[in-house]
Amino acid sequence: MRFAALPLLFAPLLAQAATLSVCTEASPDGFDVVQYNSLTTTNASADVLMNRLVEYDASEAKLVPSLAQSWTISNDGLTYDFALRPDVKFHQTDYFTPSRTLTADDVVFSFQRMLDKDHPWHGVAKSGYPHAQSMQWPKLIKSVEKTSDLGVRIVLNSPDATFLPTLSMGFASIYSAEYAEQLLKAGKTEQLNDEPIGTGPFVFKRYQKDAVVRYAANPDYFGGKPKLDGLIYAITPDSAVRLQRLKRGECQIALSPKPQDLQSAHEDKSLQVLQTPAFMTAFVGINTSHPPLDNIKVRQAINLAFDKQSYLKAVFQDTAVAADNVYPPTTWGYAKDVPAYPYDPAKAKALLAQAGLKDGFKTTIWTRPSGSLLNPNPQLGAQMLQADLKKIGVDAQIQVIEWGELIRRAKTGEHDLLFMGWAGDNGDPDNYLTPQFSCASVQSGLNFARYCDKTLDGAISKGKTLSDQMARATVYHQAQRIIHDQALWLPLAHPTVTVLAKNGVEGYQPNPFGRQDFSKVSGGR
Repeated sequence: MRFAALPLLFAPLLAQAATLSVCTEASPDGFDVVQYNSLTTTNASADVLMNRLVEYDASEAKLVPSLAQSWTISNDGLTYDFALRPDVKFHQTDYFTPSRTLTADDVVFSFQRMLDKDHPWHGVAKSGYPHAQSMQWPKLIKSVEKTSDLGVRIVLNSPDATFLPTLSMGFASIYSAEYAEQLLKAGKTEQLNDEPIGTGPFVFKRYQKDAVVRYAANPDYFGGKPKLDGLIYAITPDSAVRLQRLKRGECQIALSPKPQDLQSAHEDKSLQVLQTPAFMTAFVGINTSHPPLDNIKVRQAINLAFDKQSYLKAVFQDTAVAADNVYPPTTWGYAKDVPAYPYDPAKAKALLAQAGLKDGFKTTIWTRPSGSLLNPNPQLGAQMLQADLKKIGVDAQIQVIEWGELIRRAKTGEHDLLFMGWAGDNGDPDNYLTPQFSCASVQSGLNFARYCDKTLDGAISKGKTLSDQMARATVYHQAQRIIHDQALWLPLAHPTVTVLAKNGVEGYQPNPFGRQDFSKVSGGR
């Protein structure tokens, strides 16, 4: 009789164990987030494994403390002093056992590896540090110093209104200097990308490429142990398969559903449809370094040739609004007086003739194989652009390239026309302007237009130095006008972030920046 009672005795404990399975659309590039720029990689690394000095609370639209419990800024805007949260523990795994809690040494290491070319960890990132480079951190940051075990001082060379918000971005995650030292001594620096260590709500367990990432709850998380015991990213590129797996209960959350899947989801009483407007832009990047795309008339012709409204109806099916500019019109500093390019194939053909290309030219269109929030139906969108360009005499060959390879090759400027998307991190216009249009970002690879112009670069740089938002907005109006007139992008859409969840999932909020927070979610299996 005693043995028969054991299942009842342990049943409440077993019922508490819950693992949330999330159907995601692509594999991360790796887990050393500072090396990469894709949102998929940020979601799989920075969002679940790591923390930053500060975080951006999208619901409150403000910066909030994280690893830094408080901070002060000098009157001249150059010196930032951070007081770190005490007793923050790094993850303990079968490959690393920390001997101490978070200190200023970890913050200094995390910054210096990106800033100091002579740092022993700097060269580990073979392709550099795209965000740090595009944000011009090596030029901006004068020093990062330890003032005490829990005190860090960052001194800038010039005031920068965007610096503090930038610290909430994934690439500003704080790493364990102790773990890094262990790997360096063992000659295993590449392991940081394969077996990450952080302070975040979940601990890395294992990764099977193109299949699954497994995490366990961090019992020592400073924000409180997650309600879940485990988290799984089930990598499922096909959105229809994501929906079916959700309906079968194989996943409890599915990211980036296709617009055509939403009606089915709305009709299924076992599912929740969670939505919020996205601080994102889908666009076609036009590589200005490739002739004849280096000709402004050609780029303007491409903008005029594309029937954007038909594209929105076919690809987004009323789940997005047309993008006329580089960021959403709800963004402060949005230039309402910068008009959209109308659909005008006749004018497009006339511009090509003026550019000496009355018989058209050949080019390529790059797109990804699987759908995403910013590109729900990649092949259909590419085919529609191809057909519209053909009407003005442009022969565009479609190339479908695996996501990771597409990002890598696009960062080196191999593309002509590139279906791409960009998500900001905190609602600041500079989230778009610096990474996508600064000269420094051409070097880092994030500037997919490959366009470097002194006037545009100067406007972007000046905006950072101004503390008054109205003054910044005036400068950013100038930048938007240049981007529009030069036709550096073919802006497509500002989508709605939609996430599907099983009934019973609680505590999940879709994020307008595409970030993921499962620390307070319940309802796994």
